[in-house]
Amino acid sequence: MNSLSASVEKVMRLAPVIPVLVIEDIEHALPVAEALVAGGLPALEVTLRTECAIEAIKVMKQVPGAVVGAGTVLNPTDLDRAIDAGAEFIVSPGLTATLGEATLKREIPFLPGTANGSDIMLALELGLDRLKFFPAMANGGPPALKAISGPFGQVKFCPTGGISPANAPEWLALDAVICVGGSWMVPKGKPDPKKIEADARAAAGLAPKGAAS
Repeated sequence: MNSLSASVEKVMRLAPVIPVLVIEDIEHALPVAEALVAGGLPALEVTLRTECAIEAIKVMKQVPGAVVGAGTVLNPTDLDRAIDAGAEFIVSPGLTATLGEATLKREIPFLPGTANGSDIMLALELGLDRLKFFPAMANGGPPALKAISGPFGQVKFCPTGGISPANAPEWLALDAVICVGGSWMVPKGKPDPKKIEADARAAAGLAPKGAAS
């Protein structure tokens, strides 16, 4: 495993779930981050889908123990904005050579989105072997990833998209999966910190299906 893979895997192993966050009101950023970290989910993916996302990264980084990354990074401009805001890891919905090379140049942990063998092969050509599988359920669910990952034994994944507390254990049971992305963690609207913390605690305790409790 190269040093970049090791740095990405370190983020992936912080907890079984990386919350995928869409922050629409900057006032929500701090209580959401505090609740998630208190519940045992320190890796926070702030998607660049809203106007306040960059500011939210800056705010969430103030929470002790939080490891804040940027998601929905589509190009080198997004990458630069995220890193300048203090993002500690980068997540994208897909992968291009341009974005891959830019992240490698910046030496930041990167989880690129992949959906098929060709995507995985492009990632491997760039030296990337810790990947996101997206959209996970729409692409066939756990059976699809199990089949796709077969020829790529060195690659590990974070499936995202359609993951829920009900199906997460099945994903986590796959040898190729280290963690999952959880967009269910923080519903839209004004956050309820107590509920978010309780849900985070439950997510932090998720185990692979069939594992001993």
